[in-house]
This record gives sequence, structure tokens and C-alpha cells, in this order.
Amino acid sequence: MSKLTDVPKRILIGRALRSDRLGETLLPKRIALPVFASDPLSSVAYAPGEVLLVLSIAGVTAYHFSPWIAVAVVVLMFTVVASYRQNVHAYPSGGGDYEVANTNLGPKAGLTVASALLVDYVLTVAVSISSGIENLGSAIPFVVEHKVACAIGVIVLLTLMNLRGVRESGTLFAIPTYIFVAGVFTMIAWGAFRGLVMDDTMRAPTADYVIKPEHQGLAGFALVFLLLRAFSSGCAALTGVEAISNGVPAFRKPKSKNAATTLAAMGLLAVTMFCGIIALAAATDVRMAENPAKDLVHNGVPLGPDYVQNPVISQVAEAVFGKGSFLFVILAAATALVLFLAANTAYNGFPLLGSILAQDRYLPRQLHTRGDRLAFSNGIVLLAGAAGLLVGIYGADSTRLIQLYIVGVFVSFTLSQTGMVRHWNRHLATEKDQAKRRHMIRSRAINAFGAFFTGLVLVVVLLTKFTHGAWVALLGMVIFYATMTAIRKHYDRVAAEIAAPEGPSDDSVRPSRVHSVVLISKIHRPTLRALAYAKLMRSDTLEALSVNVDPAETKALREEWERRGIDVPLKILDSPYREITRPIIEYVKSLRKESPRDAVSVIIPEYVVGHWYEHLLHNQSALRLKGRLLFTPGIMVTSIPYQLQSSEAAKRRARRQQDWNAPGSVRRGPAQVRSKESTEHKP
Repeated sequence: MSKLTDVPKRILIGRALRSDRLGETLLPKRIALPVFASDPLSSVAYAPGEVLLVLSIAGVTAYHFSPWIAVAVVVLMFTVVASYRQNVHAYPSGGGDYEVANTNLGPKAGLTVASALLVDYVLTVAVSISSGIENLGSAIPFVVEHKVACAIGVIVLLTLMNLRGVRESGTLFAIPTYIFVAGVFTMIAWGAFRGLVMDDTMRAPTADYVIKPEHQGLAGFALVFLLLRAFSSGCAALTGVEAISNGVPAFRKPKSKNAATTLAAMGLLAVTMFCGIIALAAATDVRMAENPAKDLVHNGVPLGPDYVQNPVISQVAEAVFGKGSFLFVILAAATALVLFLAANTAYNGFPLLGSILAQDRYLPRQLHTRGDRLAFSNGIVLLAGAAGLLVGIYGADSTRLIQLYIVGVFVSFTLSQTGMVRHWNRHLATEKDQAKRRHMIRSRAINAFGAFFTGLVLVVVLLTKFTHGAWVALLGMVIFYATMTAIRKHYDRVAAEIAAPEGPSDDSVRPSRVHSVVLISKIHRPTLRALAYAKLMRSDTLEALSVNVDPAETKALREEWERRGIDVPLKILDSPYREITRPIIEYVKSLRKESPRDAVSVIIPEYVVGHWYEHLLHNQSALRLKGRLLFTPGIMVTSIPYQLQSSEAAKRRARRQQDWNAPGSVRRGPAQVRSKESTEHKP
């Protein structure tokens, strides 16, 4: 089985890396930017469209509010970036929002933040890839016609790339991210030049359409509510900002300084691109509608169900560059790619957060284990599965998925910034140096404003998006919270149960006697080896045990036993229903019942085979027996392996592997340099 699976595994994700090569996977700023900031950078491709979609409910006259909404989003972006720059300096260990909330507000707040982030990371993958499919569909109709299949295919591809390791995937993903950024800035610059200098008329393909408003002439509270909902949709541009604070350990030294610099660059780029696209959308008369088939009208006739509404960035690019032009095609392709790669922010954040939560015993310990390429492989696969499920349920529709979005990220924003205020208050209570106190007071003011602003936005998001799907995200957070609480209780209960006591206990008291039982089916080399081993144990009693399933075979076994003169008593258990496992279990339990203070050692001879298909032919009875005996108190199970000739082939294959890990070896957490002795494996 090992050879059958190892070859394709190496082809897909590459050769295994030694633990002492973890330092080689650390990221410089130029690679860290696309790795950790591709989500907020790419969100400018759909966030402006979400603003216009909501405003279209009141008709095209409401579009003149879009610049003011953009200003509010910009202020919020700068606030959040400034706040997180404090976080990365204060908490560089990689726990991010979870560590800040857990340390300063308590475990419940920390677990709430963790639940929110896990939900948001899953949604990041689903929304980004669904939006990328829609953008790619503006140039390739086949993609839109098979949205779900294409989206899941992209998820599989991204998963394989991330399993190859952060550094390798980051280097590959950096190219389209920088092409996208350059393409958007070129579009903004060329559009501004054409409009302001050349005085050209640039018109989007939807400029001649009329929007049929769902609610005509909104005013008062209804208008305010609509603007707040549009603002909350535009806040999608902020998703993923927290990923850098979670990924500080992945940066090269000085880690905190490099992470803070990357945060600032990300914020500046995202804000400029967001504002530029909003401005060009207004200049080119882009029209968007939540229900384009009915609400977009051309020459008095609704466009109908066959109409495919292209994203805002595609319409603006067509107006600025011209449909089918070289720059238009490049930008369309780069937009689709970067939206796919925006999911990479989650592929780096989710596994790292999962590893930290597993270390704190809130998630299964397997999520704390590093894979062959020093990535947290189990977390990557779990994220891909959850995102694929969401894509399938929601039909890869970014408009439907985005309604679930943002809630989680603003929960984490608000609790994290509140925690940072407490952090500074705690340090100010003991700090005497005036220069340091001034710095702390300034940092506290930034975090306090961030907590207030993001808390206000969280209330707006909950009010405006709850009935549109935000309740699903809240339900997901509750499920994560309850699951992680239950996992922690289980691990705590197990830890308390197995903790070594200070004084003597039943587990440390030597058993009165040891009864050894060797399970046999017939006399052969494995049986003789098991009997020889059992005799060396010097048990108080030793017997061989067989089950009478076939009377003829049982008779032959008795006769050969007597002929060989084996000096171990042979006991035969009758099994009228031809069962093997149940009679043995009942007999072993009866030994324990007769003498509760005695221990029973069950010795099972097993074949060791070298090919995957041979496992299907051997050892099934032994596996079932061991599985049942594990739940029987006071029973010790010993396997006596007998290596068949085919096992030599498996041994040779293992030796040929440069970085072979022995069965049972565990790779987890921050990699440590292993000693030479610990990496040697003798035959």
C-alpha cells in the first residue's frame, strides 16, 4: 500500500522535507504580501459590485452615494490596518486575534474569536473561488455553465499546491497577484488620463440599461438602512486583513517589523484600487442589479434569464481598454486568477489557527501535525472539504455566499481590539518609562478607536445582513464553539483520568499473578515463535488457546500438539456458531473475573507482509481481536510479528526513501532539529 500511494503523492506534492529545513520556508515581504494579503487585495474585484448591487434597490439615483460609502470603507480600512500593526508587535507568536482575546478577555472570548475566524476562512475560500469563476466566465462562457464543477476543481488544485508548502505555493501565486495589482493601477491611470486629459467618453456595456428599482423614492430611515447595508457589503474589502497577524511566524526576521510593513502596503494598495474602481464605475455608468433578469431594462424590455451580469471590474475594464483588447484580456485573466488565489489567505490562516487550537486542546491533535512538506496538511484538507461543501450547497453563487460573509471577521476584529485595549491598560499600570508610556497610550488610542468602529460595523452588519444569510454564519460559529468546547472537555477529562498520582495507585501496584494466553490456529513458525516468547516472560501460568471452528482441523491440531510434545497446555474453546472473537473474549474475561487482581497477557502471532494487497488476505482476525481486547480492563495485548519474505521488499523500499519515517513517528508543531541517532532506522 505504501508504494502504491507514495509515488503519486510525491508527484503531486513533492519530496518530504526534513524538520530542520523549516527555516527555509520562511517568507520575505515580497512573497508574504501575495500569500497573506491576496484576499483583501482581490476583494476590490467584487466589493464595489456588492455596493452597487445594494444601491440598485433604490434605482440608479442612489448610485451617487457610492463615493461616500467608499470613503467610509477607506476610513475603516486604515483604522483596522493601524490597529493590527499594534497586534503584530505585541503578539508575534502567530495566535493573532485568538491569542489577543484569549490572553486579555478570557478563554470564552478567545474561543468566540476562533470560531468566527474558522467560519470566515471557510467562507473566504468559497466566496473567492466562486467570484473568480464568475469573472472568468465573462470571457469563457463554458466556465459559468459548469460553475460548481469548475469551482471544486479549483479548490482541489489550490489544495494540492498548498500541500507542497507555504514558500513554494507563495512563490507561484505571487506572479498573478502582482499582475492583477499592476493591471488595476494601469486601468485606473489610463481611465483617469482618458477622462480628465483626453476628455474621452467611456461607457460601460450596461450604460444604456435602465434599473427598475424595487423600492422607488426611498427616504428617511429606509434610505439610511439601505446605505448601511451597502456599506456592510463594501466592507468585504476588509476580509483577510487579520491573516497577517496570524501568520507572523511565517515571516523572515525581524518578523514583527516585516509583518507590520506588509500590513501597511496591503492597506494602501487595497484602498487605492477600491476607490479607483468605484470612481471609474461612476464615470462609465456601470449598472448592476440584484435580479438583472427582471430589474435591468433595455429599450423598455427586461433583459431576461439568459442575460449574464458581468462584475463591475470587467465592465470598467471593457469601457477603459475596449472589449477583447490585449489589456482587457490580461486583466480579466489576472482578476480570475487572483480571486482564486485569494483563497490562499485562508489556506495559510486556517491550518495555522487550527494548529494553535489543537495545541490548546480545542481541536483534534492531528491538526497540530506537520505534513511531509512542513505544512499543516490535515488543516489544509479540512478547509478544502468544508469550502467544497459550501460551494456545492450554494451553487458557487458569490452573491448568495457573500451574505454569509463579514460577520465572522468583524466579530474577531472587535474582540481583538478590545483585548488590545486591556493589554495596554495592564502594561501601563506597571510601566514607569515616560517614552514607553507615551507609545503605549498612542497605541491604546488606536486600538480603542478600532474597537469602537469595528463594533459599530458589526452591529450594522448583523442588522442589515441577518435575514439575508448572516444567520448561517452565526450558526456555524455556534457549532464550532460547541464542538471545540466538547473537544476540550474530552481532552481535559482524559488528562485527569490518566494523570500519574503522587502516591501509590492500582496502576503502579504489581499484579498478584500474570496469566499468559497464546492464541493459535495451527502449528507453524509464527506459533512456535510466539510460544518461545511467552516462555521467556516467566508468567505464573501459560496456556495455548484455540477455537474449535472446524472439528477436523481441531483434531489434527491436538494430534500434532501431542506428537511434538509441546510442554504448554492446549485449551480448545467450542464455538457452535463458528465465531472466533467472541469465545476468546469471553474466556479472557472469565480469567479476570476469577482473579481480579491478576493480569492476563494475550499473545497474538501475526504475519508481516510487504504488499498492499496481502493485507487484505492476512491479519484480519488479529485486528478484530486486538480491537475488542482494547476495551477489556486488565488485559495486556502483545503482537508477535513474523516477517514473510515479501516484507523484505517493503524494507528495501523504505531504505530507498531518503527521508523515511518509521511507522508511528509523529511530526507535529514547530519543527525541531532531530539528533542523528533519532533519524537512524536499523533493520
